[in-house]
Amino acid sequence: MVANPQAREATQAAPVESPIAGLYAHFIGGRRVYADGEPDLVRTNPARTDQVLGRMRSANRELVDEAVRNAAEAWPIWRDTPAPARGRVLLEAARLMERQLEELAHLIALEEGKAVKEARAEVRRSINITEFMAGEGRRFGGYTSGSESAGKFAFTTRQPLGVIAAITPWNFPLAIPAWKVAPALIAGNAVILKPASATPANAVRLAELYREAGLPDGVLNVVAARGGEAAEALLDHPELRAVSLTGSTATGRHVAARCAARGVPVQAELGGKNAAIVLADADLDLAAAGVAEGAFGSTGQRCTATSRVVVVDSVADAFLDRIRARAESLRIGAGIEEPTDVGPAVSAEQRETVLKYLEIGASEGAEQVYAGEIGELERGHWLAPTVFDRVRPEMRIGHEEIFGPVLSTIRVPDAEAAFVAANAVEYGLAASIYTRDVQAIFRFVDRVDVGMAHVNQPTLGGEVHLPFGGVKASGIGPHEQGREAIDFFTKVKTVYINYG
Repeated sequence: MVANPQAREATQAAPVESPIAGLYAHFIGGRRVYADGEPDLVRTNPARTDQVLGRMRSANRELVDEAVRNAAEAWPIWRDTPAPARGRVLLEAARLMERQLEELAHLIALEEGKAVKEARAEVRRSINITEFMAGEGRRFGGYTSGSESAGKFAFTTRQPLGVIAAITPWNFPLAIPAWKVAPALIAGNAVILKPASATPANAVRLAELYREAGLPDGVLNVVAARGGEAAEALLDHPELRAVSLTGSTATGRHVAARCAARGVPVQAELGGKNAAIVLADADLDLAAAGVAEGAFGSTGQRCTATSRVVVVDSVADAFLDRIRARAESLRIGAGIEEPTDVGPAVSAEQRETVLKYLEIGASEGAEQVYAGEIGELERGHWLAPTVFDRVRPEMRIGHEEIFGPVLSTIRVPDAEAAFVAANAVEYGLAASIYTRDVQAIFRFVDRVDVGMAHVNQPTLGGEVHLPFGGVKASGIGPHEQGREAIDFFTKVKTVYINYG
């Protein structure tokens, strides 16, 4: 057993020209702007760390204030634009994304590191959510109700909140901004988008596409920063009316507590420790394919990644044989190179975090039954798939979020024990079950405490017309996506008209 076969930095990927090349920009009032001072962040290609993608001067309080001021001034124009007309802007933005799908996918793969086939799927999801929300412009509004009094008409109407902050992570640098921005805009709000400092170029490109689509200047602004000054300035700004965040559970709780003092609502999609359950009657080939995709795709850097597999002991060995075969077939390499399956970690810090968990798992007594090799790759933040067996829920690798291509196998005697093990974490984002037993499926839906339940498919993702989000430590406030997404970005006004 090898505790850590990946403990050396590792691409021999050919250099690719950076589309950023130079200073990262912010986007305020319909144009690219740059903060004052010296660059405080140098972003390199995750697959080739000797290639500089760009340098950034972080947004300071003054730049954040300028962005909010532009948003506040532009908001009345957008608020008063009829919702169907707002929808036409979103639809045109989706069409522009469609036309530039390959360029956007290339930028995602270069900046974040994921395989370009996954980057294309991310752009497609961004298009889908924008198209869906464009259609909501035709359905935007409240409802009528009969009054208990004669000669009186009663109805509700939905109204935008004002200036909204959207704070997004690096792992889906286009899709998560897209699925926060689209419902906020269709509802008539102005948005300050604060992307992760590791992947700011995608957010700026999204804002530029919206401007090309006809969005008034100032309605969507982007400020990026390393460190907390810009975030604090944004969260404390008196013009701020709501915050939508995706990030760690600790970050989400901090933001919610900070905003609660001023009564600013927070929507937060947070961490996960998602489990796939494999019962004795499961199609093991289907289960292995789904679990491998969930655990190792996107280098495990997804909130919905399959971090645990809870498998009935009678089929555990046969299942693990199939998982090893799946893991061995995966091609590790630069995301922008076809046909890569597993790209690098986004940063050296993220890679070191994952490697540390491999050491923790070995020290806790878990059995490492598969450890992938990075081969001749070098000069990148390389990680290979790793599978642990005989993991107990109380082990750190059994209940802490790792955010890397690491799968922890927990053996159980039966379905009831599997449900208990799946719930034995603080998180509740997603779970899946592989079985042919209809009764077991419905017990799983009833008993496993998650926001999204999957049957005979991976724990990953969802569809844009349905809610996305978790429970317990995986979420704060209402879920994202679907028709319900608009609820967070609006306020309801009840109107009574006496015409008698």
